[in-house]
Amino acid sequence: MKKLLLASLALTVSTAVFAGKPDAAAGGTKAEQVCASCHSKTGDKPVMPAYPKLAGQYPDYLEKALHDYKSGKRKNPIMAGMAAGLSDEDIRNIAAWYASQTPAVGILHK
Repeated sequence: MKKLLLASLALTVSTAVFAGKPDAAAGGTKAEQVCASCHSKTGDKPVMPAYPKLAGQYPDYLEKALHDYKSGKRKNPIMAGMAAGLSDEDIRNIAAWYASQTPAVGILHK
């Protein structure tokens, strides 16, 4: 049991080390190519009120959401198509980009 726990811990640590620090600037470039048409490059002014503002969101939330869209666990045909072409590194970088942006406060239009 102890060996299994140590092996699991080692795998977790090595995965985190190899994943590296996200590159928010690269995420901004990718967001401009993939996300900006709906959410805006900075994520504070989506093109439609129903689209979420991504600026200032927690990066782990954004990563999970994108992975869930990509895997089909979270259902949205548009987002599934957008996330399908993103690598794990792209997702990590995009999440870092939007998390680094200043959140916009506003009201939902009806």
